[in-house]
Amino acid sequence: MRGISENIGVFYRRLMKVKTKYVCQTCGYSTLRWSGKCPDCDSWNSLVEEIRTDDKRKKPTSKNIRINEGSFKALSEIASQNESRIATNIVELDRVLGGGIVEGSVILIGGDPGIGKSTLMLQIAEKLKHKKILYVSGEESAGQIKLRAERLNFGLDNFFILSETNIDIIRAVINREEPDIVVIDSIQTVYVPELESAPGTVSQLRESAAGIIRTAKDDNVSVFIVGHITKEGAIAGPKVLEHMVDVVLQFEGERTHSFRILRGMKNRFGSTNEIGIFEMTDAGLREVLNPSEIFLSQRNYGASGCVISSSIEGSRPLLIEVQALVTSSSYGIPQRTSMGFDYKKLNILIAVLEKKLGLFLNKSDVFINIAGGVRIDEPAIDLAVALSIYSSLRDIPVDSDTVVLGEIGLSGEIRTIPFVERRITEAAKLGFKRIILPKGNLKNLNPSKWNAEITGVEKIKDAIDKIV
Repeated sequence: MRGISENIGVFYRRLMKVKTKYVCQTCGYSTLRWSGKCPDCDSWNSLVEEIRTDDKRKKPTSKNIRINEGSFKALSEIASQNESRIATNIVELDRVLGGGIVEGSVILIGGDPGIGKSTLMLQIAEKLKHKKILYVSGEESAGQIKLRAERLNFGLDNFFILSETNIDIIRAVINREEPDIVVIDSIQTVYVPELESAPGTVSQLRESAAGIIRTAKDDNVSVFIVGHITKEGAIAGPKVLEHMVDVVLQFEGERTHSFRILRGMKNRFGSTNEIGIFEMTDAGLREVLNPSEIFLSQRNYGASGCVISSSIEGSRPLLIEVQALVTSSSYGIPQRTSMGFDYKKLNILIAVLEKKLGLFLNKSDVFINIAGGVRIDEPAIDLAVALSIYSSLRDIPVDSDTVVLGEIGLSGEIRTIPFVERRITEAAKLGFKRIILPKGNLKNLNPSKWNAEITGVEKIKDAIDKIV
């Protein structure tokens, strides 16, 4: 019976002129045969079967295509346009967006489940009571959204809910109701009826997003698209989705911590890599306007393995506490664990410490943590990480009034870092009395501007001598 049904299926597909392909849900690569690993992006188990109907219609050639002459203009003939923005009155969000929501823009926001994406959308509606907001929910019922709004004590008379996943119906409602802001939660649940593939596949994501973008531009309505993320922290689906939208925001943070970081990954209307910092409370997301002070409020003074450093996140300096714990290993292979810091860079710094300082870490477990649940990818905290490891290994505390800055090269040299004046100013504002930084940064620096001792170092050993 199984063989008969399979033959019927093949006959039906041939009759209907349908074609089956396997499409990678990460990069969009397509192939006629299934494989466990995508040959293009090396993602495992990402190839999903999609059915596409052959289109035998004759396509127009370049010679007989009619061109709209009004679409061809010299740059000098195009009139300048001012960006019309909607200020959300949420300072941290406006910072990341570059001053507010640009009318007609499409904003993609991703993050782990429960991190606060939907809560942020509700708070935008609560702040913009003079704007009409349409919330398209494909995952939660209207009752669930109502309960969340009541828990947050939001009276949202300007907030309308549409429980729908059909893109044609969604676009029709937007066209009829003419909202100022639309929220699509989430894009992985929306589908195009003409496509036979399941919602969330590459073709559905691409076509659904294209339809939403066309509606946003035609009706001049701002759209927030909520997207799921993968285990690696990237927005699920093909990268083409991020290329299509105007702004890409990502919510970061550990669910066990209260702090949340909203990071701008792409912004056609402002600077990129800008961050906004929030704290999750019972009353929703609370803005953190002085993040350095908040992150350092619970530090343990006089504890070994703790070093203060400064990272530039977007346009602002952020003081963070680097924590290290070095213990004897109970296993044959020592553990190397990092939270908020690049694992590969940690191994490099350990190798430099072993080679240049003669430290024996091959039988020790090394754990690194950036306090507060933030993730720092900047090389300027390399020296702080290395000193925290040394401090924990020798059980020697680093002076709590000291801030350490610098990138470490493979030969143990301390390399210069950018925006050093901003970092020093932030440290001096919070009362730190001593700054250790690369000697190369002292050339164009006037230390008398700050009420702090500024010391330059060339080698990692020089930095060790300064803290011992």
